[in-house]
Amino acid sequence: MTVACWSSHSPLLLVGLLLCVLGPSASHAGKLLVFPMDGSHWLSMLGVIQQLQQKGHEIVVIASEASLHIKEGSFYTLKKFPVPVKKEDMIATIVELGLSVFEEDPFLLRLIKTYKKVKRDSAMLLSSCSHLLHNAEFMASLQESHFDALLTDPFLPCGPIVAQFLALPAVYFLNALPCGLDLEATQCPFPLSYVPKSMSVNSDRMNFPQRVKNTLIALSENFLCNVVYAPYEPLASEVLQKEVTVKDLLSYASIWLMKNDFVRDYPRPIMPNMVFIGGINCLQKKPLSQEFEAYVNASGEHGIVIFSLGSMVSEIPEKKAMEIAEALGRIPQTVLWRYTGPRPSNLAKNTILVKWLPQNDLLGHPKTRAFITHSGSHGIYEGICNGVPMVMMPLFGDQMDNAKRMETRGAGISLNVLEMTADDLENALKAVINDKSYKENIMRLSRLHKDRPIEPLDLAVFWVEYVMRHKGAPHLRPAAHDLTWYQYHSLDVIGFLLAIVLTIVFIVFKCCSYGFRKCFGKKQGVKKSHKSKTH
Repeated sequence: MTVACWSSHSPLLLVGLLLCVLGPSASHAGKLLVFPMDGSHWLSMLGVIQQLQQKGHEIVVIASEASLHIKEGSFYTLKKFPVPVKKEDMIATIVELGLSVFEEDPFLLRLIKTYKKVKRDSAMLLSSCSHLLHNAEFMASLQESHFDALLTDPFLPCGPIVAQFLALPAVYFLNALPCGLDLEATQCPFPLSYVPKSMSVNSDRMNFPQRVKNTLIALSENFLCNVVYAPYEPLASEVLQKEVTVKDLLSYASIWLMKNDFVRDYPRPIMPNMVFIGGINCLQKKPLSQEFEAYVNASGEHGIVIFSLGSMVSEIPEKKAMEIAEALGRIPQTVLWRYTGPRPSNLAKNTILVKWLPQNDLLGHPKTRAFITHSGSHGIYEGICNGVPMVMMPLFGDQMDNAKRMETRGAGISLNVLEMTADDLENALKAVINDKSYKENIMRLSRLHKDRPIEPLDLAVFWVEYVMRHKGAPHLRPAAHDLTWYQYHSLDVIGFLLAIVLTIVFIVFKCCSYGFRKCFGKKQGVKKSHKSKTH
């Protein structure tokens, strides 16, 4: 009888259990607005968006019509807004940037050129942001959509402005911001004695000259950053109808999803609303296509070397390309080189040029022996995840710091791309392939990186949903945001206590002085009067 009752009700019970399991996620399904940065920033965000869509959330991505990598997708709705910039202008800017890093100009001339280029490119991006914010029809459509939160890359403050305009809680998705703006906006302590500044190429074990260098960079870095970020202040103040600073815009975030971890980065203080998701792009591996599987199988016992300078560098000067091609021809491994420039005339038979390659999938193949990379954070983490020793050619930005960190950990060799010769590249490749210590060190880093209670992708998805459910995370926001600079450093308290100490010292001094005069002044007066009587 009992068995019969169970068997007759079991389908209903199973349905009930399924509803219990699926109910909370379905009830919390919401609408997420995504405002990404183009390029590799967007590519690393795709996994999070896809996972959120699979959990039932509606995803809307907004991007300019000049975007190069942000295209229609099956798991999100894409809304594009018009901008005065054309795709051709963006492509020309990227090509110019890629070629400029190979120019061997004097330091001062290079600095002037960099300043002018940053100013020009920043003005172009600011114009695109302004067109979006002044597009009343487009912004009204976003308001009417009633989103639960905004996911954005704050490298440019346009996303934070949109979040405040729409009164949406914001989740930031980033590696880091220039000039330590992320640390300033989160009110995160940043001791210059052991936390190296970006682009200082210092480790966390600094000697005195390095600490001086670190301090000088901290004092001077805002000069170039003001060129990029300062123009957003009047734009944001106009749109939001209140006076705001860049720091106000950036500090609006509920959660900072940082693509860092302490296997790649040096230990430093972090804040409660900073979540580390370094290596978020490593899990999305797919089987190799027939084309690349054939390349790998044909490499024989020597295996393959992967070579990519990232999406920002499409071609390099002919002389440098020939030097690189000569070095690659001297090793027995098959080299897969992602390169879209003119084919070097001395390209060896073991080197195959491809316009695109599945980098993470190839790095995960057991026949991969080494990885030649520009040291972007994306590539560095893929190298760590897959345990592949690296030859690093940093070009700009944080790539120099990334290369330095891997080199100090014995996981690769860093080369100056302007000064290196074919012999330097050949020797570096043979060292990381044949010297077992490089493989052992990168495998140790890989084990440390993977030994964690939750995968970075799941962690990122959880915190986005958390902000959507709770309409922000104000309990994680430190009170430091509400203090003035002198209150933050307790200068008013120090001044008050110093005034008390000085007052006590003054009173004690006066009392001692008075007592001294009373005690010793009287005796001296008696002695003087006694002497006058004897005379």
